[in-house]
Amino acid sequence: MNKESFTIAVPDRVLDDLRERLGRVRYPLDFANDDWAYGTNRRYLEEVVNYWRDGYDWRRHEAEINRFAHYRTTIAGVPIHFIHEPGKGPRPIPLILSHGWPWTFWDLAKVIRPLADPAAFGGDPADAFDVVVPSLPGFCFSTPLTTPGINWWRTADLWVALMRDVLGYSRFAAEGGDWGAFITQQLGHKYPQHLIGIYLTLAIPMDFFSGGGLKEADYGADEQAALARTRAARPGIISHVAVQTRDPQTLAYGMHDSPVALLAWILERRRAWSDCDGDIERRYSKDDLLTHIMLYWVSECFVTSVRYYYEARKHPWQPSHARTPVVEAPTAIGVFPRELLIPPRRWAERYFNLQHWTPMSAGGHFAPSEEPQQLVDDLRRFFRRYR
Repeated sequence: MNKESFTIAVPDRVLDDLRERLGRVRYPLDFANDDWAYGTNRRYLEEVVNYWRDGYDWRRHEAEINRFAHYRTTIAGVPIHFIHEPGKGPRPIPLILSHGWPWTFWDLAKVIRPLADPAAFGGDPADAFDVVVPSLPGFCFSTPLTTPGINWWRTADLWVALMRDVLGYSRFAAEGGDWGAFITQQLGHKYPQHLIGIYLTLAIPMDFFSGGGLKEADYGADEQAALARTRAARPGIISHVAVQTRDPQTLAYGMHDSPVALLAWILERRRAWSDCDGDIERRYSKDDLLTHIMLYWVSECFVTSVRYYYEARKHPWQPSHARTPVVEAPTAIGVFPRELLIPPRRWAERYFNLQHWTPMSAGGHFAPSEEPQQLVDDLRRFFRRYR
């Protein structure tokens, strides 16, 4: 399969239209909501919108994103965008990094070059990886997606084709969080012969969308903090899962038409799911936040990004084999303390070929952008044994 170079170049008319829309917002009433209990706080939202309209410079961030080598290809009729950063070291390991929602490929930006060129960041060149960061089907520039039925376990099939048939890697490693964790688990389950190993920042059963889940009885006496975090986080994942698995198209009309609606929907989740104690700018500057929103806006991908949930519910995961462990590829799990769902270790030891388990000192659901150094260090440690 062929790949072609790709440069992000948003037309001026798209930016002009965005500025015009940001200048005529009709805000709803918001009261008794300083703690965001009702959802996104209007006062902070207005602050970000005003900066988006008058201070944010997309062209500067577009140029920064374009400093990486971007490519596009088509696999089984599905357009796929990806960054490919060759490693600088004696024996780089091919490594595919998979994002989630409301992530973008840009959530991996801080880890790409430290993984590919460790010596440039004070590391050992022997730890180098050939880094591949795709946009999930229907996200950002892996668009337009017009093929129904593409979900996370079908994405794993696409990733094998990308790594083996497009890029020529016979065996490779994989890492992922959120949807990317499901994809990465499926790679380790269905294709262990092709996987050097997998690394997860979120680990939950692959039948989650058809009734599977973590059992509280599996949490040990020393894991009560993890159980408490998992219990506390559950209410915060109900609303988006409910609507995006059932009515993604209905939701998308508002998000596609209103940049402020898009911002409010994603901003609330960035704040609630990161390790920021309610102060989102402890983790992300306004520029960081808006660059992710812009990637959704300029690519017009919100509709297909949320259909990913519908397709997960409509087409439940089916095991490729009945062997144990379910995931046979060597597995590492990075346990970030403010992740949404933290698994009990005894379950992980049954479900995975678990070789590496690392409790982290900080970080939430967006580990690569929140705690890039911790993630980079642990990826290097885990994969040293497989070089």
